[in-house]
Amino acid sequence: MPPLLIDHILGCLLGGAVGDALGAAIEFDSLGEIYAKHGENGIQDYVIAYGRIGAITDDTQMTLFTAEGIIRADNRWHDRGICDPIGVMHRAYLRWLRTQGYRSAHPDNDLVVQWPGWLVKIRALHSQRAPGHSCLSALQNGSERSIDNPINNSKGCGGVMRAAPAGIAFTEPDDAFDFGCKLAAITHGHPTGYLAAGFLAALICRLLSGTPIRTAVVDTLHFAKTKNNSEELCTAIDRALSLAGQSAGTPEAVESLGQGWIAEEALAIAIFCSLVSPDFENALILSVNHGGDSDSTGSITGSIYGALSGYQMIPHRWLSKLEFRDEIETVSNDLYKHFHSSDFSPDSEEYNRYPPN
Repeated sequence: MPPLLIDHILGCLLGGAVGDALGAAIEFDSLGEIYAKHGENGIQDYVIAYGRIGAITDDTQMTLFTAEGIIRADNRWHDRGICDPIGVMHRAYLRWLRTQGYRSAHPDNDLVVQWPGWLVKIRALHSQRAPGHSCLSALQNGSERSIDNPINNSKGCGGVMRAAPAGIAFTEPDDAFDFGCKLAAITHGHPTGYLAAGFLAALICRLLSGTPIRTAVVDTLHFAKTKNNSEELCTAIDRALSLAGQSAGTPEAVESLGQGWIAEEALAIAIFCSLVSPDFENALILSVNHGGDSDSTGSITGSIYGALSGYQMIPHRWLSKLEFRDEIETVSNDLYKHFHSSDFSPDSEEYNRYPPN
C-alpha cells in the first residue's frame, strides 16, 4: 500500500465529487452549446448549478450512501457475526430514495426510518439532483433482486458512477469486482450495467495498492474477460486503451467513445481521460467537455485519477468550493478506519453513526 493511503482514499472520493460538480451544469448540453456558453476551450471551472457553485449531483449522493452501506455492513458483522451485505446496501439506497422524496414498496421501507444513521439526517442531502430513472424505479419496487434475478434490463451509468467505495473497502481486486457488480445489480440488471461497476471497483482497488494506471486497467480487463456476458464492456475498454495509445486528449476523441449515458461508455471515457492526461485538472476538464452525461464521466474520472494521484493533487480552487466536502472527508476517513486499520473496533458512538442494520 502507498505510505499515505488515506490521501489516495480522500483523493478518490473527493475527486469523484469534484468531477461531478464540474460537469453538473453542462450535463444535458451538446458540445456546441458548451462552447457557446463557456468559450472555445469549454468549461474550465465550476459554474452555478442547482443554485450554487460547486454543487454535487445524484452521483455523489449515491456514492455517499454506498459508503455508508458498506460501513454499516461491517458494523453488523462486528456486532452480530452474521451479515447479508447486499441487503444492508439495499437499505442504504432506500435511505437515499427517501432523500429524493420517494417511498419504496419494499418491506424494509419502514426499517430505514427506525435506524436512520447520520447521512439521511443531513437536510441538505434531501435535494433532487437529476436522479436516474433506473435507480428510482428499481428502489421503489417492492422486490429485492440480484444478478441472477435481475430487477430490469438497464445498463445506464447509475450503477458504475457510485461504485468507487467498493474499491476502497477491499484489498483484493477480484473481491472488489464481484462486490461492485452485486451492489450495482440492486438497480441495474443488464450485465454491462453491473459489470462496469465491478470493473471500476477493481480498478480503484488496484490503484490504491500503487499499481500504475495502464497496468491496472489491463489487469482488470483481463479479469473482466473471464466473466459471462462481458463482451460489450470489454470491447468498450479495449477501444479506450487503443485510442489512448494513438490519439491526443480532445473532446472529439472523447465523443468517439460515446456520450456516457450508458455504463460502458461512461467508464471508457473516464479511463481514456485518465490515461491521456498529465494531471488531475486536465483529466477532469477533458472528461466533462463533451455532449453527454458530463457529471457522471467527470465523477468516474475524478474517482480514478484521485485514487491514482491523491487528494493533494486536486486544485484547491475546486476543493474549497465543493459542496459536502466535510461529509465526504468524514466518510473517506471512516472507510479507511474500517478497512485499512488493523486495530479498529467499533464503539457505541460508531454504532450510533452507522447502525448495524
